[in-house]
Amino acid sequence: MKLMFASDIHGSLPATERVLSLFEQSGAQWLVILGDVLNHGPRNALPEGYAPAQVAEKLNQYASRIIAVRGNCDSEVDQMLLQFPITAPWQQVVLEKCRFFLTHGHLFSPDNLPALAAGDVLVYGHTHIPVAEKRGEIYHFNPGSVSIPKGGYAASYGMLVENTLSVIALNDQQVIAQVTINP
Repeated sequence: MKLMFASDIHGSLPATERVLSLFEQSGAQWLVILGDVLNHGPRNALPEGYAPAQVAEKLNQYASRIIAVRGNCDSEVDQMLLQFPITAPWQQVVLEKCRFFLTHGHLFSPDNLPALAAGDVLVYGHTHIPVAEKRGEIYHFNPGSVSIPKGGYAASYGMLVENTLSVIALNDQQVIAQVTINP
């Protein structure tokens, strides 16, 4: 199974177009969006190409292949533009050997873990900083931000291919962080 992860789009049309192009090329079955889809939020500068209505139009073309969670910048008004649900604070994807707990990161996070079993994966965004590592018995995965990267990192997205979670730079496809789960 292949999954693609994108977080913190914040209404950037160029970032959305790049993500969707890479999604098409990746062969991933699902695009997992980890919140903050349309709104840039009061603490962030406007991202390049801020066009939330156009971002919604582009994403809606893939509505049947998107799994999404609500970010702290997402609202019911945003949901009115999107044809896939974004109001759930978390989702779970159950794989053969583990569970992926999908959340934005403002409610559940590395500092406020949900109930997870050994080998499960906390998948979150919010910080705009990429993470792919095992902490104790739990894997932590943050694909960074596709539009407003922080911490000196490049804009990035994530991929699950077989047992490997990778954070990949949006523009040059360099691997930023990587972890193998349940080898």
